[in-house]
Amino acid sequence: MKIMILLAVAALTACGNGITPADELKARLAGTAAEGKILFGHQDALLYGHSWRAENGDALDRSDIRDVCGRHPAVLGLDLGGIEIQDAENLDGNPFDMMKEAAVRHHERGGIVTFSWHPRNPLTGGDSWDVSSAEVVASVLEGGEKHEMFMGWLSACADFLGSLKDAEGNLIPVIFRPWHEHTGSWFWWGRDLCTTEQYVGLWEMTYRYMALERGLDNLVWAYSPGAGPDAAGYMERYPGDDVVDLLGLDCYQYGEAPQSNGTYSAQLKETLAFMTELGKEHGKPIALTETGFEGIPYEKWWTEVLYPAVKDYPLSYLLVWRNAWNRESHFYGPWKGSLSEADFLDFVALPEILLLSE
Repeated sequence: MKIMILLAVAALTACGNGITPADELKARLAGTAAEGKILFGHQDALLYGHSWRAENGDALDRSDIRDVCGRHPAVLGLDLGGIEIQDAENLDGNPFDMMKEAAVRHHERGGIVTFSWHPRNPLTGGDSWDVSSAEVVASVLEGGEKHEMFMGWLSACADFLGSLKDAEGNLIPVIFRPWHEHTGSWFWWGRDLCTTEQYVGLWEMTYRYMALERGLDNLVWAYSPGAGPDAAGYMERYPGDDVVDLLGLDCYQYGEAPQSNGTYSAQLKETLAFMTELGKEHGKPIALTETGFEGIPYEKWWTEVLYPAVKDYPLSYLLVWRNAWNRESHFYGPWKGSLSEADFLDFVALPEILLLSE
């Protein structure tokens, strides 16, 4: 299997004809996993960190990760929530013009960019977490009362993703991760808020518009359920190999440490084990698309909890959630002076963990 993946990567590299930006990124992800490496990522890393925030005009060359170890994360996570209603800033206060600049600069440094999307509730006007109605997904599908409006939302999202270009005017490849954590019911597209057919219809409509109608060949499509389901539950609403490029997982640690360390580790290992088999079966790389432990209250979390839980699985990347600039204990990555700083240095010194070179 490893030899086959490496040959595929080599073939893509050697042949430029017909190879899209998304193809190149998919080959990179598959090749990283085949080599037994894991790209490390952090949400919103270049835009803010613990107790600081970038401003328009800044070089966007700071991150909490770089403050700690001298190198940026290999994967930069960003979120499109708010783009659908053409806000100037996303739901976390990041100006979209700065997000665009950060994405391009990270790509030019050799990094990978991934976008999640927390759109507002198109039926009620609430946020993504407004689950007051089980008719929202039905309302945006073809024939629904909000379909036309929602297609405008998709258009605004596509406009932004299609504007991500390098200095030569080429689209940069990005991982696009819509309709995530749908196996739970805390978003309006969640399990108890729509049928399997409606969820798959939402995904297919999004893909058809973005990839086919708009021709965005720079998107790697990531399917990322939340933790908890078994393999059957994980795949219950899988929209199909033709519209998914990567199998992801969102899995967080909750509770007191160290008591909760074992629970988190066991759940992660169990899920990554069947994801490894599903990845082989469907020919898709796998990733830990969101993870972390808020406040990182366990000093050795990186080397004694996270690394042992992921080291035996072919993850292409893992991404920890954001370090809020305005909330003292809301952080998932290390920062200068934090409890787990020294342990993180040991974590990124492991040969399997990849950051950018500077």
